[in-house]
This record gives sequence, structure tokens and C-alpha cells, in this order.
Amino acid sequence: MIAEPTLSRLKEITSTGQQETRKGFGDGAYELAKLNPNVVVLSADLAGSLRLDKFIEAFPDRFFQCGVAEANMMGVAAGLTIGGKIPLATTFANFATGRVYDQIRQSIAYSNKPVKICASHAGLTLGEDGATHQILEDIGMMRMLPNMTVIVPCDYNQTKAATLKLPEIDGPVYLRFGRPKAPNFTSPDQPFELGKAQTLSEGNDVTIFACGHLVWRAIEAGRTLEEEGISVELINIHTIKPLDTGAIIHSAEKTGRVVTAEEHQRNGGLGSAISEALALHHPVPLEMVAADDTFGESGTPDELMAKYGLDVPDIVEAVHRVLER
Repeated sequence: MIAEPTLSRLKEITSTGQQETRKGFGDGAYELAKLNPNVVVLSADLAGSLRLDKFIEAFPDRFFQCGVAEANMMGVAAGLTIGGKIPLATTFANFATGRVYDQIRQSIAYSNKPVKICASHAGLTLGEDGATHQILEDIGMMRMLPNMTVIVPCDYNQTKAATLKLPEIDGPVYLRFGRPKAPNFTSPDQPFELGKAQTLSEGNDVTIFACGHLVWRAIEAGRTLEEEGISVELINIHTIKPLDTGAIIHSAEKTGRVVTAEEHQRNGGLGSAISEALALHHPVPLEMVAADDTFGESGTPDELMAKYGLDVPDIVEAVHRVLER
């Protein structure tokens, strides 16, 4: 049976409304610039899409429009760090990683430059722009790079908090967020704790680890499962690297079964990171909710998440599978 505190904890998680995580970044960048005069923003012709209007109006001399030249933007950002600046290099996630991987590896990660790569429109929820823009490989690409920190916040509040934290993080950072409006459910006053998993509910039967847009879907799945008598431990892994291995092992030891949920390829992302940690320290049955070695297509975010198996029923089904193992 489910302990009452666990049941009520999931039911008590409520959204204060729908907001874009990209707006969380834009608002965070504006607040950060007011606090730190060394913060500058670079854009690859997508300032509006990354909600940078307030920053540009308030700090025009600290905004650099690089045009559709993302590789050059990464080189400029690396150079600005030599003069003590903290550059936020902004564009769509596909262009921030896949198009410029060589520049990131050579000019930023290898040199351990404190460039903060702030990437919007990640994953299938980019929607109608289609497969060429819907990158599902970026978490894996970036977490493989030495010196790189990888952050995937779950809502507007957490994206803003993570943005405000960026200057305190040594070396380069990849901050991944999205395009659509999504439930905003974390506390606006909660500080961002790098590398520390966020436990949203405690349970005994199964652990669901999720990141990004999949956290809210995992909350909804957890409510369904608890109505079925399944006790769910739900943990938001907002920092993919450095990974909170201790929290992952502790939870797996308690529940004995794990499901991961992410808006990314099955290969190389959150599920891979967690399975690696568990294989080394505490192997348990594990199921992954993720894109299965596929590209996306044009469609609404909700249509695509359902078609590619990243929705609430898919998380519920994955829990049922892992409980049978």
C-alpha cells in the first residue's frame, strides 16, 4: 500500500500556469546582467526566439548579433572570456551543438573556457519546424566533452534559476531548454543546486528519473500509478553532468526498479548516464522512455510526444514493464 505522505506529495505538485522555459532563460539573462557587469549575450540571429528583448533594451552595448554564423559565434565567445567576460552564446539547440561541435570541442571545452552555451528549441517539442531542427542527440554530444557541464531544467522557474547560476559554474556549460509553453511548478524562490538531484516525491516500488519537459509528464504518470497502488519515487535530474550518482544509487537501492524519461535519443542521454552509473554501482531492472534511434517530423508538440512514445501513458507502461521484470 502507498504511504499517505507519498500520495499527497504528488497530488500537491501543482502548476502556477503555462510558461516557456526559453522565457525563463531570457528573464534570467536580464536579471543576471543587472547583477554582473561582465555578462554579455551573443545571438545567431535568433534573439527574439530566445526572449532576449529585455536584455537588449537594457544592455545594448553588451549584446552582440553574430548573424547566421554559429561557428564564428562560438569562437567570438571563447575570445571574450580572455578579457574576463562571461558570454552567453545563444541559438537553437541544433545549431548550438550539431552545427558547431568542432568549435565547441577545440575552442571552448579543450581550453576550458567559461562560455555558457544557452540552447533553446531542443527536442521534439520544437514542433512544426520538423526533423532538421528537432535535435535529439545534443545531451549525449555535450556530456561526452571533458570540462563540459550539462543542465536540463524542467520549467520556467528552474530555467531562470539555472541561468542566474551560470557565472558560478567553472568552465563551459550547456544549458538546454525548449520552445513551447509548459507547466510551471517549481518554487520561484528555490535556488539552483548544480549536480544535486531534486526529489519530488518519495516511494518504495519504482524510481522515475526525468529531466526537462518529461518531468511534468512523469508527475502526471506518477499520480496515475499511485491510484493503481504503486508507490513512486520521482526525481528530477536537472544536471546531467555532473550527475548526482549518490542520489541515483540511494534511490535504486530503495526501490529496486528504475525508469528514465527524457526528450532525447535513448542513446547517450539521461537514460544512458543513469544506466552507466547503476551498472557500475548497483545494477537493477531499468526501462527508458526516450526516442528510439529515430529522427522527428513536423507536428504539434503534443502530437509528436505521443507518436514517439514520450507521453504520460508511455511512462506508465514503462513502469509496468519494469515491475514485471
